[in-house]
Amino acid sequence: MIRLLLFVAALLCSVFHAHSQSAGSMFLQKTLCAETACRGDTAVCREKKHFWRAAGETFGLNVGLWSFDRYVLKGHYSYISLRTIGENFRHGFDWDNDHLSTNMFAHPYHGSLYFNAGRANGFNFWQSGLFAIGGSAMWELFMESEYPSKNDIMATPIGGAALGEVFYRTSDLVLDERASGGERFGREALSFLLSPMRGLTRVLTGEAWEKKPADGRQFGNPSYRLDVSLGTRLLTSHDNDRFVKAGASARISLEYGDPYASSRTPYDYFSLLMELNVMKTQPVLSRVEIIGSLFAGKVMDTGKCSLTLGLYQHFDFFDSDTIRTDYMPAVLEPCVVPYKFGTPASVGGGILFSCRAPRFALHVAGHANGILMGGILSDFYRSYHRNYNWGSGFSAKLGLEGAVSGDKLSFSLNNQFYRLYSRNDWYSDKGYSPNPDVPPVDVEGDRSRGTFYHLEGQVRCRIWKNLSLSARCDWFRRSTLYHRNIEMSSSFSAYGFFIDSRQLSFQLMLTCRL
Repeated sequence: MIRLLLFVAALLCSVFHAHSQSAGSMFLQKTLCAETACRGDTAVCREKKHFWRAAGETFGLNVGLWSFDRYVLKGHYSYISLRTIGENFRHGFDWDNDHLSTNMFAHPYHGSLYFNAGRANGFNFWQSGLFAIGGSAMWELFMESEYPSKNDIMATPIGGAALGEVFYRTSDLVLDERASGGERFGREALSFLLSPMRGLTRVLTGEAWEKKPADGRQFGNPSYRLDVSLGTRLLTSHDNDRFVKAGASARISLEYGDPYASSRTPYDYFSLLMELNVMKTQPVLSRVEIIGSLFAGKVMDTGKCSLTLGLYQHFDFFDSDTIRTDYMPAVLEPCVVPYKFGTPASVGGGILFSCRAPRFALHVAGHANGILMGGILSDFYRSYHRNYNWGSGFSAKLGLEGAVSGDKLSFSLNNQFYRLYSRNDWYSDKGYSPNPDVPPVDVEGDRSRGTFYHLEGQVRCRIWKNLSLSARCDWFRRSTLYHRNIEMSSSFSAYGFFIDSRQLSFQLMLTCRL
């Protein structure tokens, strides 16, 4: 009966919101919603926020993950006690030495689960970020015997908010509470995979199987464009050497919402790009990029042309591994790995422009961002699983996309520039030797200025209905200027030297637009 009353109240709220502008109707809407809270950041009303359920899910997630690490994986870091907790508080935070993929993607994904524990229980984007901060702090201070991590306490909640909101809104696209039987199970299962904490909450509340007269989507039916591509990838020209490696590749591109609409609600518009490899010596997940609108305002709309300014959150992750077959570590040359790079905590201003004609469309986007924290490959720093420097800096992005003949032929060109500065040096500042048996502690890596540059171009031709054939070329360049002496051998040392590494990638893919 309570659910029925809440549904009637929600229905009346939406009717009055959509069809009445009078002061009396607005008062009635507020009265009907007095015992409810807006679902997410929209005008759709739902049950009030459930703080204790969200907090319990966050707490339970940490305990469950710790139990798996302790009793299944038996990780050394999972043997905790009151003594280790006290040591964590006394010592404070360090930079850690985990894999770049762990720190730049796995930890933000973990943060997305905390974030969606709040999101699934009625809290908006900004409020859910507090659950990500609290869950991350609990894990760092209480759930590991290793000292708490400076990078994790930033990457987990900030990157977690980006991944979390993308997964949460994507899961919303597949839900339909009017469905039943196999279709309902499939939709709920897919939604659970996309946003596990939302799926868990729906199971706990019974929403996962409760049939309703409306689809139950929190954000309605926003426009979106989903491209799924499968094909081949060829890597070549690493550091001017003609090494070649080929394999399979997959690419997922999602554009959600209207990029040119005004909005005060975070992530009413976002873009997501993921690339995966099936190639020996290469990581499975090679690239993840998210650009999410935090605030946007349309400043021009002539019908044919639009101009929008806004504030955007960025999440960038690029990973590669060696394709080299020979390497001489005693020789001053680029690292055997072409590049590794990530910025889980980045935000900045953006400008979006579009011009449309009956048989032609052009879209231009430019972004300038500050990077609170990022990581870039190091040629020298090696400790545990880490081969990269921590740093902060800035980035600039420029994208151009066009289509002719009613989208039968389209093209895109994107140019991305990142600059990271690492301030302290594991060798000279801390007095450590480059002996791998003496691991450095709490350092950003090499004192350096790291640059990552990515230029990509694509041409796509529609061959049948929603199927297209696309050809892509990517040029990656990672360069680092080191601000210190380094002794490469007993007879050679250098100061202030510059190391450059490049790689080309070619892709031929079949793309399906869903």
